[in-house]
Order: sequence, then C-alpha cells, then structure tokens
Amino acid sequence: MQKKDEFKLFVRDHPQLIRYVKNDEMSWQKFFEIYSLYGSDNPVWDKYFNNDESDSSNESTKESMSVSDLIDMVKKIDLDSVQKNITNINKALALVQSLITKEETPESDVYTPRPLYKKFED
Repeated sequence: MQKKDEFKLFVRDHPQLIRYVKNDEMSWQKFFEIYSLYGSDNPVWDKYFNNDESDSSNESTKESMSVSDLIDMVKKIDLDSVQKNITNINKALALVQSLITKEETPESDVYTPRPLYKKFED
C-alpha cells in the first residue's frame, strides 16, 4: 500500500501524466509498473514530461499566432465588397424564393359557364 500512495503523490506532482491516460496512449497500470520498477527519479520519465512541456508551449504559441492572424484578417476586410456581396446574395435569395412561391401556387381552374343553347351531350 505504501508504494501505491507514493505513486499517487507522484501523479499529483506531475499532472502531465493524466493527458497520456486520457488520450489512451498509456494506462495507469503501465505508469504504476514503470514507477515501481524505476522509481520517480529515473530518466524514463523525461519523455513523458518533456513532450508535455513542449506541446503546451507550442499550443500557446499557436493560440497567440492565431489571434494575431485573426486581427490581421479583420483589418484587411473591405467592408464595401462585403456589403456588395451581401446585397447580391439577398437578390439571389429573393429570386429563388419568388420562383418557389410561383411554383407552389396551383393554378385554379377558372369557371367558364356552359352556353345556354348547348346540351350536356353535344
């Protein structure tokens, strides 16, 4: 039981291991086996700790780059062309809607009265 409690403390000190378990790359059983064989100070753990740090730094860099790219894109937008495109889309939608509504309305048969001088079988 003492080894298990030590492993729990080790995981609390190194929460990077949780990501590997959540991504199904490793299991807690495998981590515990590595811990029980090598201990907490062995270089075996470096690959699990170094990858996480580099991934988190890359993610923060990617996030900041994407925000700056987004700001640059917003600055480059030509509002006049956007307005023209929206107007054209509205016209096209109105045209399609008018075609659809004309097709949907059935043509009603116009009543034409029968001439008085004709019989039914003529």
